[in-house]
Amino acid sequence: MCLGIPSKIIQIDDSRATIDVYGAQREISLLLIEEPLKIGDYVLVHAGFAIQKLQEDVAKETLKLFDQYLDILNEQESGFQAAEKKPKKRTRKKVAAS
Repeated sequence: MCLGIPSKIIQIDDSRATIDVYGAQREISLLLIEEPLKIGDYVLVHAGFAIQKLQEDVAKETLKLFDQYLDILNEQESGFQAAEKKPKKRTRKKVAAS
């Protein structure tokens, strides 16, 4: 499965751009987008190509949903780690009287 996460354009150089997603930056191609793009625009990226320009409000709402999802995953991960750290309950074996 592939997720398209809104990516903010932070630099443009001809048909290439640098995008930022949660602090990770990478270079992409703008060759598939016909409409003009500028720094600050949001795009969806697939396989190194911007494939769609997004309206800023839609991009920000989508990122907000991703943030909520990541928070849930972090909470679950914390719960799993806490459960793994708890000592296992040990019971004494009863020895049969002889």
